[in-house]
Amino acid sequence: MSARITHVTTHDVRFPTSRTLDGSDAMNQAPDYSAAYVVLHVDNGPDGHGMTFTIGRGNEICCAAIDAVGALLVGREVEDLFADMGAVWKLVTGDSQLRWTGPEKGVIHLASAAVMNAVWDMYGKHAGKPVWRLLAEMSPADMVALIDWRYLADALPPAEALERLQEKAPGRAARMAQMEATGYPAYTTSAGWLGYSDAKIKALMQAALAEGWTHFKMKVGANIDDDIRRAGIIRGEIGPDRFLMMDANQVWGVEEAIANMKRLAQFNPWWIEEPTSPDDILGHARIARELAPIKVATGEHCHNAVMFKQLLQADAISFCQVDSCRLAGPNEILAVMLMADKFGVPVCPHAGGVGLCELIQHMSFVDYIAVSGSLENRVLEFVDHLHEHFIDPVRTMNGRYLPPELPGFSVEMKPDSITRHTFPDGAVWRTA
Repeated sequence: MSARITHVTTHDVRFPTSRTLDGSDAMNQAPDYSAAYVVLHVDNGPDGHGMTFTIGRGNEICCAAIDAVGALLVGREVEDLFADMGAVWKLVTGDSQLRWTGPEKGVIHLASAAVMNAVWDMYGKHAGKPVWRLLAEMSPADMVALIDWRYLADALPPAEALERLQEKAPGRAARMAQMEATGYPAYTTSAGWLGYSDAKIKALMQAALAEGWTHFKMKVGANIDDDIRRAGIIRGEIGPDRFLMMDANQVWGVEEAIANMKRLAQFNPWWIEEPTSPDDILGHARIARELAPIKVATGEHCHNAVMFKQLLQADAISFCQVDSCRLAGPNEILAVMLMADKFGVPVCPHAGGVGLCELIQHMSFVDYIAVSGSLENRVLEFVDHLHEHFIDPVRTMNGRYLPPELPGFSVEMKPDSITRHTFPDGAVWRTA
C-alpha cells in the first residue's frame, strides 16, 4: 500500500541549560539547548522525526522556516522520495523563492537540515534499519547519486568519488563488524564548559577518567589567564599522555588567536577549535601555519559544503568538524566526508547540543565503514547532556560510541519531553 506525507508539525523545544551553565563557552555564556523539531506525518507507515539545533532565542524563527521548507514535501509519495534521495535534497534546498532568503546558509539551511534529517529518519524506519546501516550498505554509485556536485566537482569529480568508494567497498563488511563489536572512538567535552568552577572541573575530569575517556576538550577564550589556570588543572588531572583539545568558539580575531594559543602551547593541545570567525578561510590558514604543530579544527558553524571545500583547498584545517544540523542532512555531510578523505583530513564531527550526538554518530560510522576506512586521528565528540529525552539515545562504553540498533535516525523525542519543554507554555517554562 502506498504512503504519502500528509502534513508537517513543528515544535519549539527548549531545555533550560543556562541555569546550570551546561554548554557555556566564550561566545555563548548561558545557552538554552534547543531543538526546532519537526514531524513529517505519513498516512501509512512510520512518521519521520527531525530537528535542527539552536541555543534558545530564535528557535521560533527556525520553526517558521521549517514550516516553509517542509511544505515542499506535503502530498508526496514516500516511496518516490526514497527512490531518489539526491533529488529530495535538491528539492528541499533548491526552491527558488526560499533560496533568496538564504541559499545554503542561515535559517533556511538550518530548516533544510531539520527536514532532511526527518526524511532520512522516515526512510530508515520504513526500511527497518538505522540510518548508518542504510547508508553503509548502499552501493558506491547510489552514494555518489545522493550528492549535488554542482559546486564541488572542481575539488572532487563525481567519477573520482565513485572510484574512491569502490576501492573501500571490499572492506566494508569487516569494518561494520568491527564497529558493532568495539564502537567508534570518542572524546568528551562534558567536563570542560567555561562556566564550571575549578572544583567541578576536577571532579568531572576524575569521573571521566574512571569511565575510560582518553580525549578531553576544554573551552577557552573568555580570559587568557583563566584559560591558562584551567588548562593547568585539566592537564594535571589527565596527565601528559592523554589528549587535550581547546575550543575558542570563534571569539578571537586572527592575531589574538595566534598570540593566545602560543601562551597555551605549554599544555600541549592537540587542536584549537574555531579559533576565529568560521567564515575566515584565509585567517584559518594563517593560524594553522603559525601555530603548527598545534592543529586547527573547525566546521561547527561552517554552513555548507562549499565552505568546507575551500577550507580543505586552502590547507586551513587539520580536522573537519561536520555538524548534522548545520549542514543539510546526510547528503551534504557525505559530500564533505568524501572531500575530506581526498584531502587527507580526518573527520571529527561536532556534537554535544541536544540531539546532535544522536544524529552525527550515524555519519561517523558511515565515514569509517564506507568512506575513509580509517580510525587514525578520528574521534567523535560526546557530551553527556539530555540524552534521556530520546527514544533511542546514544550509547557509549569505554570512551566509544556503540552503533544504534533501532530503525531511523535516533532523534525521535519522547512525547512527554516535547510537551514539558515546549516554549513558552511547557511545564518546565511555566515554572521558571
